[in-house]
Amino acid sequence: MILASRSPQRRAILTHLGLAFEVVESAFEETEAGADPRGLALANALGKGRLVAEQGHPLVLGADTVVTIDGTSLGSPTDEQEAALMLDQLSGRAHTVMTALALLCDGRESSAVVESEVTFRSLSPIMIAWYVATGEWRGRAGGYAIQGAGAAIVADIQGDLSNVIGLPVGALLDLLAAVGIAPWSKLTVQG
Repeated sequence: MILASRSPQRRAILTHLGLAFEVVESAFEETEAGADPRGLALANALGKGRLVAEQGHPLVLGADTVVTIDGTSLGSPTDEQEAALMLDQLSGRAHTVMTALALLCDGRESSAVVESEVTFRSLSPIMIAWYVATGEWRGRAGGYAIQGAGAAIVADIQGDLSNVIGLPVGALLDLLAAVGIAPWSKLTVQG
């Protein structure tokens, strides 16, 4: 399987699952703003996957994670100031994390979007400054990484933790099964 993503978190999840994969980073230009966050995540996941599949790869996984609050999508912060503003906006509040998966297998496309709700602790300016200084916010939708130091700023999660990290495992296994792939095999198409 080809992972059309540069995300180290997605790589780590696939590795922990023992799935054979290679990374081919997609040159697809992600859109980070849109009226429909679910559609945005899905369009980005499909775009990444399709661009890599066009290179002749028979089995490609594209993924995109979007963080939304008050109907607004939060992309990845561009600098420390924007990261601090995002964290302040999320402080003490619940937000939605959506990850879209697109599995392209020999010209067929399957997709899923998984949602989880994450609630942040109330963050003081000192806590925000500390977290921004960790640098974990770089390249992260919403400006945080729950699997690292970001765990300290999260009060609660409702839903799939692997989704918040960036690759919902259950949905991935369902997509693989739908195209006839047993994930515990060597990822060969069956039938």
